[in-house]
Amino acid sequence: MDLQRRKAIGSILQTMGVVAVGGLVWGAYVSESKSKPLWLYPPGARDNFVNTCIKCGLCVEACPYYTLRLSQEGLKGLPIFVPREIPCFMCEDIPCVVACPTDALDENLVSTEGVLDITKARMGVAVVDTLNCIAYAGIQCDACYRACPLMDKAIYLEYKSNERTGKHSMILPMVANDVCTGCGKCEKACVTELASIRVLPRDSILGKMGTNYIKGWEESDEQRLESAPTRKLHENKKQSLDYLNGEI
Repeated sequence: MDLQRRKAIGSILQTMGVVAVGGLVWGAYVSESKSKPLWLYPPGARDNFVNTCIKCGLCVEACPYYTLRLSQEGLKGLPIFVPREIPCFMCEDIPCVVACPTDALDENLVSTEGVLDITKARMGVAVVDTLNCIAYAGIQCDACYRACPLMDKAIYLEYKSNERTGKHSMILPMVANDVCTGCGKCEKACVTELASIRVLPRDSILGKMGTNYIKGWEESDEQRLESAPTRKLHENKKQSLDYLNGEI
């Protein structure tokens, strides 16, 4: 009886230990999530912006449209903006970047041949929720398309027949990820109750093809195709998968 009791107590203590460890892990996850929300930073923000920004607020003061504000939660004091409230108005002189006393906002990232070029900004990327976008439901709407400062480039329209009615066409907004600046004007203009087009940080939504895939039909990849090393095919399934997912 004593042996069974000891085993029962041991089992209870083990369970409590697992729960305690699980609670610590979950708490750490929640804490990290709160400290790294899906914030959008000013144009020209470098990849290590969180570590290089000194939180001086000069970029916020320089913004003529009151788009930028200092974060009040998580990593407090960082300049951020919320497109649904006030989007970036794509100032040609980019005063927020010019005002930055450090390289946290890098002019080189928003310049073409040494001249400021706001179209080079990559603050985020717009993503369409096709389940709630009324254009995808067959209701004519091009609000986001018309609001886009790079109309027909960052956001363009595709025409598709309405299979439900068989009589009408659907005008669907599409986003060119490589052109979208992430200004958020599309999100601000969206007519649905909750915006059906959202701007998100690029690193949180975009994938990466990898260097092991070569698009031989593109001129920029032709040289890589010629110089690509040849490898012996693997008969083993695991080796084949490792080969496909490896780096060239």
